[in-house]
Order: sequence, then structure tokens, then C-alpha cells
Amino acid sequence: MTVITHAEAYLVDLAVETVRTDALQTFVKQETVFVEIHTDDGGAGTGYSYTIGTGGTAVLALLTDHLLKALPGRDPRRVEAIWRELFRSTKATTVGAITSLALAAVDTALWDLRCRAAGEPLWVLAGGAQDRIPLYDTEGGWLHLSTDELVAGAKDSQAKGWPGIKMKLGRSPAEDAERLAAVRRETGPAFDIMLDANQSLTAADAIRRARLLEPYDPYWFEEPLPAEDVAGHRAVARSTSIPVAVGESLYAPGQFAEYLKRDAAGVVQVDVARIGGITPWLKVAHLAEAANVPVCPHFLMELHVSLCCAVPNSRYLEHIPQLRAITTAPLTIVNGYALAPGAPGLGIAWDRDAIDDRRVR
Repeated sequence: MTVITHAEAYLVDLAVETVRTDALQTFVKQETVFVEIHTDDGGAGTGYSYTIGTGGTAVLALLTDHLLKALPGRDPRRVEAIWRELFRSTKATTVGAITSLALAAVDTALWDLRCRAAGEPLWVLAGGAQDRIPLYDTEGGWLHLSTDELVAGAKDSQAKGWPGIKMKLGRSPAEDAERLAAVRRETGPAFDIMLDANQSLTAADAIRRARLLEPYDPYWFEEPLPAEDVAGHRAVARSTSIPVAVGESLYAPGQFAEYLKRDAAGVVQVDVARIGGITPWLKVAHLAEAANVPVCPHFLMELHVSLCCAVPNSRYLEHIPQLRAITTAPLTIVNGYALAPGAPGLGIAWDRDAIDDRRVR
């Protein structure tokens, strides 16, 4: 039996590729927490998770002080058993962001190791439902951009063949509606426009704003309220024909189950790092499939492309490039679709020298 002999974690700081602002914050940097796992037969797997500027050292401490010590001697094929054991060992800090991010770094490394040992890419081993996924672009829709810049970004994405873009909300209701109207006018009725309020509204505000935005046929209304307000999201969903999208700020499958049970989410945006790894990500995706709800994950396009292609109910991949400085090959995009990677493992071509240069000492 193959066993794990060694596991290590380290932190890498990545500068943002462009200025990114929403209704509540500015994306300062990506703190990327890596985990590498080695086995006695020479196998290795690399996993990671992230924060957008704070908390990376806390995730790293949980890994190095506690979680990684439980791995030597374990059978790396038993991914579910290892995830469950680590989760139970951190019961005092679950459910929560720091623990989920730490679990994700371990779990993605185990899946990378598992796929490499099998000689298969992640998207095949996790389900193999489709070999490509449509892209929507977020990079041209940040809140600090002028209306002219929003329109230019949307038209540029459309010219590239991408079927949709995302715009941030957070100005006055009238100005948000005017900005959406301008983009819709220039891109036409067939172009998908996603809207994201980043948890900045109350239910009453969101219901009012949805009525102003609805005539321009947005594809979804993302995180209108704080993530813990399930009842509020249900009220918003009942008030509008715009699908309500949630998930990037949820940290356990049970939280998604509650949203789906209450018909409070029309789009599930489960994030592989924030949910605790590939193992729980797939559970959420199949839970949404059973409820006939699409999955359109948040961020991490380099990893989510494989997970989107693994499941049948994934509809869109979010385009926010953030790993180009530490990888040697970009996402393959053809006619508005991201193609599933063909290499065994997670399908991410890490640049080890660039990673080492950015390690936090």
C-alpha cells in the first residue's frame, strides 16, 4: 500500500493583475496557500487555496501546526476518509473560513496526487461530463470604472466571442440602472450580463433595485445580501424574475442545502477553496443538480475549469486570471469556451521558480 511520507505548506503572495473594486472592498493581493504531499512510491500532489489579502498566515498556521501532522502514514487514495478525519479534528473552528481554506489546500493536493497516479485529468476522474465550459468576463466590470469603460470592456469581451460579462453594483440605484442600460444598449439582447452586489444591500434595497434592473434582462443578481441572510435572499428571489446567485461566501454543503430547500438560490456559486476542497465541492454541485439548479463557481478559474467540466449542471466559468505570474501555460480559450485541461492532475502548469520567488519567508 502506498502511504504519505511527507506534507508541507507555504504561503505565496501574488499581486493583483488589475485594480479590482466592488461595493465593499478592494482586492489587495492574493495570499496563496500551497500544500505539497509526497508518498513512498515517489508520487506527489500540489494543492492550494487563497485569501484576497488577509488571513493567509492563519490558514498556514492551522496547516503546519495541526492538519499536516495527521497525514504521514495515511493511504492517499482514501480522500474522503482523510477529509472527514481532518474536518472532525478541527470541530472547534468549523464551520468557518480559515478551516475551510486549510482543508481545501490539503484536499486539492490529494486529488492532484490521485489523478496523477491514475494518469487522468481531474475533470475526467471527477465525472467527465463535458470537455469545455462557456466563459463570462469579470475583469471589465469593476465598480470604479466609468460607464464608458464598462461599455468598452463589455464590447471587447463580446468581440472575443465570450457570451457574457459581470458588472459590479454599488452606486446609487439610478446610476446602477443607467450603467446596466448603457451596456445592454451596446451589446444587444443576446449577450449575458451578470450583476454582483457583493452582499452590500438589505432585502428592501435589493427588491427595489431588482425592479429597476429587471427591464435590462440581467442573467443573475449575485449576493444582494449578507450570506447568512437566507430568508432575505428568499424574499428577493420571490420578488423578481432575475435569478439570485449565491455561494462564494458559504463554507459548508449544509448551508447550500438550506438555500436550495428554501428556493433562495437560482444559481449556485460554490468556491472550491471556501467550501473546503474538491471533495465537498462535488457534493454541492450534485446537490444543486438534484434541485435542477446550475453551478457557476466563483473565481479560481484555473481549477474550476476542470470541476465545471466534471459535472453536467455547470453553466459558466468566471474569467478572472490571477495565476499567470506563477504558471507556464494559460487557460485554453476557444470561441468563448474554456477547454478542459488534458494533463493528469489538476491541470495547472506551475512555474516552480516563480512560486519560490514569491514565497513569504
